[in-house]
Amino acid sequence: MKKYVAELLGTGTLTFVVGLSIAGSFPVPTPVLAALTLGLFVYSIGHLSGTHINPAVTLSALSIGTIHFAEAGKYIAAQLLGAAIALFALQYVVEMPALSLDTSLRTGLAEALGAFVFTFGIASVIYGRTPSHLSGIVVGGSLLIGITIAALMGTNGVLNPAVAFGIGSLNLMYVLGPIIGGVAGMRLYHFLSHESVVSK
Repeated sequence: MKKYVAELLGTGTLTFVVGLSIAGSFPVPTPVLAALTLGLFVYSIGHLSGTHINPAVTLSALSIGTIHFAEAGKYIAAQLLGAAIALFALQYVVEMPALSLDTSLRTGLAEALGAFVFTFGIASVIYGRTPSHLSGIVVGGSLLIGITIAALMGTNGVLNPAVAFGIGSLNLMYVLGPIIGGVAGMRLYHFLSHESVVSK
């Protein structure tokens, strides 16, 4: 039960921080706040749930066998509930701006490329190639780079279907893009992390 609560808390907090940042005028950019928030939760709840706090990350982990199907479903349910709670809270504390909801393939591609970089970095932590004391920096940094890529290509740079739901930026491209790109990034690292046998 603790890991589901951790996923709910992490996703809800991330969604809430992103929503507050979008609605406000804090001098720190939203991508940096999202990266710092994710890094915090990697260090604080990583030992409980692995800090997915993103359905695309959970499905990417499922694709390499580090989580089972039934468990993945529970993770995603907890993440969506956390985002829903954040959405409810945001409605009472700020006035959320209307975000662009472009449904073009370009949007899906941008979100996919951003998620690809993001989960590629996460995979380095999963496979133990990153020192544990740097895991939050690597994961948060990977998110920052991924968001930057997607945003510079003209999207909202969310990379997270649950957060997209919580901030009013949800459509098919903001779901499929992160999932497809996330799985591809994780699968590529999985492939590269296994040493090939050289024939003699």
